[in-house]
Amino acid sequence: MVSAGLVRTIVGIIGNIISIGLFLSPVPTFVRIWRKKDVEDFQFYPYVATVLNCMLWVFYGLPIVKPDSILVVTINGAGLVIELTYLAFFCYYDKYNKGRKQVGLYLLGEVCFMLVIILITLLCFHTHDKRSLFVGVFCDVFNVCMYLSPLLVVRKVYRTKSVEYMPFSLSLASFLNGLCWSAYAFIKVFDKVLLISNGLGALSGAIQLVVYTYYAWIYTPPEVFTLTPSSSISLAVLIKIKIKSQK
Repeated sequence: MVSAGLVRTIVGIIGNIISIGLFLSPVPTFVRIWRKKDVEDFQFYPYVATVLNCMLWVFYGLPIVKPDSILVVTINGAGLVIELTYLAFFCYYDKYNKGRKQVGLYLLGEVCFMLVIILITLLCFHTHDKRSLFVGVFCDVFNVCMYLSPLLVVRKVYRTKSVEYMPFSLSLASFLNGLCWSAYAFIKVFDKVLLISNGLGALSGAIQLVVYTYYAWIYTPPEVFTLTPSSSISLAVLIKIKIKSQK
């Protein structure tokens, strides 16, 4: 009989693989930066925010906070390295100093913030339950923001009736990532912190997939009506009939 611990490990490894795909999704952007030797108008904010998110989850998964969560540490440790690499790339090719100083200041602030969180956790809370709850609140807040941010694109898709700015692969990866880590939260050791943010992530990804499916494969844009001499006469007649009917 397969043990719950083995199943949890397998699900966690699958979650690690999917999460790596999410972390690597901005690679085309940085390939473009490398080719043009300039950051252009790309922003560094998402990567700075993800750095803090990864640091929080690495600390959360340590045995002193949440035992038996080593796979949470491995994936977020890898994500932290990837995001810092992105930021190093950004700073190197930031020829006109559009955000180099800000990146340094934000990272310094995040390190100070993490030191405060670590000190409070270790000095004020002395059980795993209390420590994981305290750190988990911050993890969930940043994780939910990360998962829900793509929903801003849904509004644009609705307005333009086009999925040009909603990559299918990213939406699918977000859905599968949220689903996988939600399942991980239920196995062997129930982890409500993982469940809350990743459950919302799975829901967010599902909404994106539904919207993508509708506008990419189901929705049919109305035909453009081109006025010709005969059609313009017919249109004028229809307008007159409509005006008379309203009197």
